[in-house]
Amino acid sequence: MKLHEIRDNPGARKRRMIICRGIGSGKGKTGGRGGKGQTARTGVAINGFEGGQMPLFRRLPKRGFTNIFALKFSEVNLGRIQAAIDSGKLDAKGTINAEALVASGLLRRVYDGVRLLGTGNLKSKIKIEVSGASKTALEAVKKAGGEVILLQTQALEATE
Repeated sequence: MKLHEIRDNPGARKRRMIICRGIGSGKGKTGGRGGKGQTARTGVAINGFEGGQMPLFRRLPKRGFTNIFALKFSEVNLGRIQAAIDSGKLDAKGTINAEALVASGLLRRVYDGVRLLGTGNLKSKIKIEVSGASKTALEAVKKAGGEVILLQTQALEATE
């Protein structure tokens, strides 16, 4: 077999039906669009329209709201911090802050601040600056002999 002898399997490529080319074609006259009206024309924008019946999204009850003042925190667990210290990515002797966490690869970006969560074991004595921390995280850091410094986030200061 040579390169110029390669062919698709029979029936692998089906030709597209040509529409609107006379009644003998089987898709002539209206071209598969039915009768007259809005849908027979181009630019139809009737998503959710149910022919005058009350649309489904208007029949269902609405719940909740979106808080536009909600803060988005980057979360980090104690277990991941300990793993970074063990691998040498973080220095336990210095102060661990958001910039250090990003530089070590634990966080990709800091949104409105960093929140410390208590999953995992912490063996090292650390000093960490975060915007928020869970009760279990605070207890675990104090138990290891460390210190948690809670920062005021800029977004919170703007709203007060």
